[in-house]
Amino acid sequence: MQRRTNLAHLILAVVVVLVLTLPMVCIEAQARIALMSDRDWNWEIYVIDNHGDNQRNLTNNPADDRDPSWSPDGKRIVFSSDRNGNWQIYVMDADGENQQNLSNNDFDDKEPSWSPDGKQIAFVWDWQIYVMDADGENRLNLTNNRGHTDRSPSWSPDGRRIVFAASRREDAGNIEIYVMDADGENQRNLTISDRTDEEPSWSPNGKRIAFTSTKDGGDQEIYVMDADGRNQRNLTNHPDRDYSPSWSPDSKRIAFVSNRTRDFNPDIYVMDADGGNPRNLTNHPEDEKAPAWYNAVLSVTPAGKTLTMWGQLKRVDQ
Repeated sequence: MQRRTNLAHLILAVVVVLVLTLPMVCIEAQARIALMSDRDWNWEIYVIDNHGDNQRNLTNNPADDRDPSWSPDGKRIVFSSDRNGNWQIYVMDADGENQQNLSNNDFDDKEPSWSPDGKQIAFVWDWQIYVMDADGENRLNLTNNRGHTDRSPSWSPDGRRIVFAASRREDAGNIEIYVMDADGENQRNLTISDRTDEEPSWSPNGKRIAFTSTKDGGDQEIYVMDADGRNQRNLTNHPDRDYSPSWSPDSKRIAFVSNRTRDFNPDIYVMDADGGNPRNLTNHPEDEKAPAWYNAVLSVTPAGKTLTMWGQLKRVDQ
C-alpha cells in the first residue's frame, strides 16, 4: 500500500513538472521588450523580442503613443497618448487590440507604471506622482508636493514602495532619486547629489535600482545603486548619452537607450547588469526609446509559488 502511494505521488510530481515546464518553454521564446519608436514618423508603441527581432507596431495611430509598461501577467500594456488632444493613460491587450482610455480627463497624464500585483497604475499628473486602480478609478496624489517636479515612478517588486525622480525638496534644485511607501509616506532622498539623477528602475530581485545620471560631469550615463542608495557606480561610462534603464526579469541584464551608433539617433541597447557586453538591439535610422522589459516566465512560475508547490509535494510524499 505504501509503495502504491509513493508511486501516485511520483506521478503527480511528474505531471506538475510537465505542466510548469511546457508553458515556460513556449513563453521563453516570446520574451519581449516594449518600446516607443518614431519609425512611422510619429511615436508608436512597438514590441521586439530579447534579441531585437520580430519588431511589431502595436498602436498604429496618427497621434503620439509613448512610455509603455507591462501588466504583471503580460496580457496588457499601459501607455500614454495624446490622441484626444492632451496626454492620457491608455491600456491595450499585449497584441495591440482593445485600446481604451483609462484617465479620460482634461489634464496631461504621463509615464504609467503598473504595480506588481496588477491592481494599480502609478503615473504623473501636473508633475506629481498619482496612483489609480487598473480600471482608471480612485485617483490619489501620492507625492502632494506642489512647486516641485516629480516623475518616473517605478514600483519595488513587493509593491510596498515606489522609487521616483524629484526636484530636490530641500532647495528646489537639481533632480534626485527619491523613494516612498506605496501610500506616499516616508519620502526620502536616495542619491543626495549636486548632479541630475533621474529615470529610476527597480530590479526584479529588489536589491538594486538602475538610474540615469550626469554625476560624472559629462553626458547621461546608466548608474546602479543598492536599494538603500548605497554603492552608486557608473555602468556605461561612454562618451555618448546612455539613459532610460529597464531590467531583465532575472536581474542579469539592463536594456537602455543610447545614441552611440549614430549621432543624435537613439537606439535600444542591452548590457549585462555589471555594464559588460553592451550590444545594439534595434539599430534603426529613426529614434527608439523607453524600453520596458517583460518575460512571461516569471508570471507562469513565480519563485515563491514553485517552492511552495514542491514543499507541499515533499511533505505529502513523507
